[in-house]
Amino acid sequence: MSNDVLEIEVRAVFPTSGGCAVFLGNDEKVFIIYVDQSVGAAIMMFMRSTPKPRPQTHDLIADILLALGAKVERVIINDFSEGVYYARLIISAENELHERKIVELDARPSDSMAMAIQQHAPIYITRNVWDEVEDMSAVLRKAEEGGPENRTFGGPE
Repeated sequence: MSNDVLEIEVRAVFPTSGGCAVFLGNDEKVFIIYVDQSVGAAIMMFMRSTPKPRPQTHDLIADILLALGAKVERVIINDFSEGVYYARLIISAENELHERKIVELDARPSDSMAMAIQQHAPIYITRNVWDEVEDMSAVLRKAEEGGPENRTFGGPE
């Protein structure tokens, strides 16, 4: 991994009026990506290792990858344009001859984060996107310290 990316992690997920606010970052900075309710719920379930009565979409994809000898290697949030984040999902596959193949796919950051958490894969952000995002560490601290009244996030319109 080169120096033009930083490793980050999902720090918290809180419901919003239109979905969920996912707080990502490290000790230096935290930023928010707004996701729809279903993916936000999936991210929270994977973070908490919550058992599900039936497989969800992300579980199905993980099972397909496993059956094909593939896994999520890492996620890279690589662009931010007009209020929209973009990501690359990096998958590695090994066949029965132990030949390894790397596949890089364009994917929504929300789905990529869910799969990375589920499969214990790292999440990275490019330095140029990191430098562009607003630090929301104080907002996260306030939400964690307070009750539900401090956990209201507007989200995108």
